[in-house]
Amino acid sequence: MFLAIDIGNTNVTIGVFEGEKLLHTWRLETDIRKMPDEYATTLINIMQFQKIEIADIKEIALCSTVAPLISTFGEFLQDYFKVSPLVVGPGVKTGVRIRLDNPKEAGSDRIVNTVAGFRLYGGPSIVVDLGTATTFDVISKEGDYLGGAIAPGLIISAEALFSRTAALPRIQLTHPQKAIGTATISAMQSGLMFGYAGLVEGIVAHIEKELGEKAKVIATGGYCTVIAKETSVINVVNPDLTLIGLRMIYQMNKV
Repeated sequence: MFLAIDIGNTNVTIGVFEGEKLLHTWRLETDIRKMPDEYATTLINIMQFQKIEIADIKEIALCSTVAPLISTFGEFLQDYFKVSPLVVGPGVKTGVRIRLDNPKEAGSDRIVNTVAGFRLYGGPSIVVDLGTATTFDVISKEGDYLGGAIAPGLIISAEALFSRTAALPRIQLTHPQKAIGTATISAMQSGLMFGYAGLVEGIVAHIEKELGEKAKVIATGGYCTVIAKETSVINVVNPDLTLIGLRMIYQMNKV
């Protein structure tokens, strides 16, 4: 079995594959204060609940936007699983030409999404990752990573409304019944949900104008299904895109 680990700023998303089939996914809270043994205990327990044993895992790959956790995960994966993970970064074969001013600035998760987005859906395409940040990754028709855009994520904006104002509460991020909210909570839901749908539509329109052609829009990340319901600009919803991309990259780098 293959274990894919995507360490994000808010959540660690983990998936177990058998061959090409993604069997199970889990999310853990990202916490740089946790010791390797703590992460190991949590992961092993949830795996065993699904009847998956440590010995079943033969191959592992990970990407991370939280640098300190790379060594944390590497340590417990080696100690408990007896596997050294492939860490996506410089020197790892991805097949992607990075067309940034400084290619070293490309986040590993964004390159992983580019690999999966192009291999699954072709190009030109735009991967919209709706997580802690909302990122737009632009892929050429040849599969090159052209760059993109970064905006605050939905949860960051919701928390900012709560923490930076005296009267606004925390709210559940659900579909608003109408754009004209008649209460504080419904007004906030309208502003956030329709606002982010408009953000996606607007940035996609600007990107396609610069490309000079239409692109397939692929949504992923923790809030992809929520926002996809509010806009018709998204063509494909794949919440597991990063995990799938990690498996693809691992296969490219197998000796």
